[in-house]
Amino acid sequence: MRPIKLSEAAKRLGITKKTLYVWKKDGKIDFIRIGGLNFLDYDIFCDLAHIKQQKEEKIVIYARASSSANKEMLENQANRLQQYCIAKGYQIHKVIKEFGSGINDNRPLLTKLLSSGDFTKIVIEHKDRLTRIGFNYIETLLKKEGKEIEVVNNAEDDKENIIQDFVSIITSYCARIYGNRRSKRKTEQLIKELEK
Repeated sequence: MRPIKLSEAAKRLGITKKTLYVWKKDGKIDFIRIGGLNFLDYDIFCDLAHIKQQKEEKIVIYARASSSANKEMLENQANRLQQYCIAKGYQIHKVIKEFGSGINDNRPLLTKLLSSGDFTKIVIEHKDRLTRIGFNYIETLLKKEGKEIEVVNNAEDDKENIIQDFVSIITSYCARIYGNRRSKRKTEQLIKELEK
């Protein structure tokens, strides 16, 4: 690749030419001299751009399990995500671990993260760890803000979690239709019918 003019390199890195000269003086980088002018080697420029991007990125790991009975599963999920981020060279800004149904739209830690905007990328193990319903809507809105969601494993999650979420949906709608007192009995009746 061709050498880059110092003014162009500085502009693309969001720094001043003076900063490049300070880095040269400190021995961090070196210039290429062509026709009496100083240039920056393209590979050095790419390294600087990569370092700057890593410093600016705020990677947040989000791990979720359906209930506190799955505490070990939640910890293992968070550990796998941390190992993944380390292998990718990401600097982890924050690790969020939360219990709650994938269809529950009232998860305090996720809500706080999304409303704060204190991240550039959310790393999740499966799409349904973030949400079972509306993943594409969340992803579209975050892209509009220059943020992204990185899904480590796009394979579908296990059957047991899907069944738990289905029971949560039935419970939620029964409570709305029949009121809180009768909802438990009606939910149990519906689940028995489904099992048949």
